[in-house]
Amino acid sequence: MIKINNLIKEFDGFKAVNGITTSIEEGHVFGLVGTNGAGKSTLLRMISGVLKPTEGTVIVDGENVYDNAGIKKEIFYISDEQYFPCSTPADLERYYKSMYENFDSARFAELLEKFGLDKNRRINTFSKGMKKQLSVIIGVCANTKYLLCDETFDGLDPVMRQAVKKVFIAAMEDRNMTPIIASHNLRELEDICDHVGLLHKGGILFAKDLDEMKLGIHRLQVVFTNDEERVRFEENQEIMRDEVRGSLHTYTIRSSMDDLRNAVASVDTIFSEILTLSLEEIFISETEVVGYDVKNIIE
Repeated sequence: MIKINNLIKEFDGFKAVNGITTSIEEGHVFGLVGTNGAGKSTLLRMISGVLKPTEGTVIVDGENVYDNAGIKKEIFYISDEQYFPCSTPADLERYYKSMYENFDSARFAELLEKFGLDKNRRINTFSKGMKKQLSVIIGVCANTKYLLCDETFDGLDPVMRQAVKKVFIAAMEDRNMTPIIASHNLRELEDICDHVGLLHKGGILFAKDLDEMKLGIHRLQVVFTNDEERVRFEENQEIMRDEVRGSLHTYTIRSSMDDLRNAVASVDTIFSEILTLSLEEIFISETEVVGYDVKNIIE
C-alpha cells in the first residue's frame, strides 16, 4: 500500500505538488489524471523515490521510499521521456537484471517476440511506439509490486494500446502487481483503471473508485411545466452546471441516481432524462468547479 501525506515539492519557489494526501491500495489499477502542469509526473517521481519531497512523506509498504534501496526494488518507473542507457533490448535486459533480482527473462523473450521487437536491434532505430512497448515489457518483466507509468499509451496505435493493457491485466492476474498510470488521455484510463485520482494545480481534487465517481455525478435533461417548478427543484440540488436552450435545462448534478430520480419525481415536468457521464465529462465538470476550462486541451 502507498500512503501519501501532505506531499509538497517546490522548484525555485514554485509548488509543482502542493499538499497531496491520498492512498493507493494494492491490487488496483490507479489512474492519475489532470490538467497540463497538474503535477502528475512530479508525483510519480516522488512515489518512485527519484525526487525528494520538500515536505510530507511517501510511505510504501510501511517504509519511507526516498533513499531506500530495499523498497525501491518493489517499484519500477516508466517515465514519459524515455532514456535507454544500453544499445539493444538484450543489453537492457542484462542491465535491469542486475537491478531487479526477480527479473523474468523467459517472459521478456516471450513478450519481445509477441510484440515483434528484435532483441538484438539497436534501440535508437526503434520508433516512439516501439520504445514505449519495450518500456512496458521491461517494467512488467522486472516483477516489481508497483509499476508507475507516465503517459504510457502516448505514441501507441490502437491495436498496441489494447495489447499493452492485456499485458497489464495478465501481470495482475499472475501476481499482486499494482499499476499506477498517469495520463491526460481520459479515454485510455476509463477502460483499464478501477480507481482514479484527479489532480489540479499541484493538489488533488479527489481520489475515488471509478464506479463510485460515475454514480455520484449525473446529467439531467429536463423541461419543467413552469418556472416555479424549476426553482423548487433547484433549491435542493448541488448543481455543477446548468446549460439552457429554450425551455430545456441540461444540468450536471452531484447526486446519487436514486436521490436524483426522487427529486425529479417530486416536481412537475414535461420531459426528463437522466444520463451517466463518462470519465472525461466528470473530469471537465470537476475542474470547471475550481475555475479551470479544459475543453480545448483534453483528447
